[in-house]
Amino acid sequence: MLSVEELNDKLIDLAFAEDIGDGDHTTLCCIPADAVGESKLLIKEEGIFAGVEIAKEVFHRFDPEMQVKVYVEDGAHVMPGDIVMSVKGKEQSLLQTERLMLNILQRMSGIATMTHKYQQALMDAGTKTRVLDTRKTTPGMRMLEKEAVKIGGGMNHRIGLFDMILLKDNHIDFCGGVHNAISRAKAYCKEKGKNLKIECEVRNFKELEEALAEGCDRIMFDNFTPEETARAVKIVNGRAETESSGGITFDTMIPYAKAGVDFISFGALTHSVKGLDMSFKAAGSDKLKITPRS
Repeated sequence: MLSVEELNDKLIDLAFAEDIGDGDHTTLCCIPADAVGESKLLIKEEGIFAGVEIAKEVFHRFDPEMQVKVYVEDGAHVMPGDIVMSVKGKEQSLLQTERLMLNILQRMSGIATMTHKYQQALMDAGTKTRVLDTRKTTPGMRMLEKEAVKIGGGMNHRIGLFDMILLKDNHIDFCGGVHNAISRAKAYCKEKGKNLKIECEVRNFKELEEALAEGCDRIMFDNFTPEETARAVKIVNGRAETESSGGITFDTMIPYAKAGVDFISFGALTHSVKGLDMSFKAAGSDKLKITPRS
């Protein structure tokens, strides 16, 4: 199995391959190979900044001589006009790394910003419910998007299919019911020597009682109403972690949280997020009349 670092390395390699191809001919035709300059990363929208480490990796992988200075770390609240990073090096390198770096930072910062908004609203409502992401991520960017959720104050549900057992409706139906699904999951973990958490989705109170009777680590209430969720939480009574899922939005989440669930999962954190607006400007640009944060 590939490590997080190896997966991100492959992402960077593929991104450069699809963007540059046999050469950035716009840059090569007008920028001398020995020209040296500086560009600065300018924030244009309020939000939570995320992606510092992968941005540095993008620059250094393309040109190890590029010098990166970071003024704002991951998780910082940024405002329009903030200069959060400056990079010195060959102008050709600055131009060829600009778009990949921005694509990653804008998406990660957008995810962190949205996650922070959701988690803060749950806290402001007086609940202890935590925000979870899902596997509804951009292919190839999952590790970065999951990291952005954590930077924004949320939690990762699971990274992939390998680090947790989540028995959903199709698994349950193929198995012939909740009892069979959970018992097979437990037998599999014992046989394979796997210490994996087992979560079971339930669609009604009959399935909830079956899940509790069989025993699992977490129970997901799928498409329950807030009233049904409150009843379900009381029935569980601390015997398992609880999660609400299924079409819950920022505007509808508070009643679910007040019903007492431990977690609410939101696919929108990664599949419907808007990137945070920022740009990478040459140091001499008239758009950079603001001093960096100290």
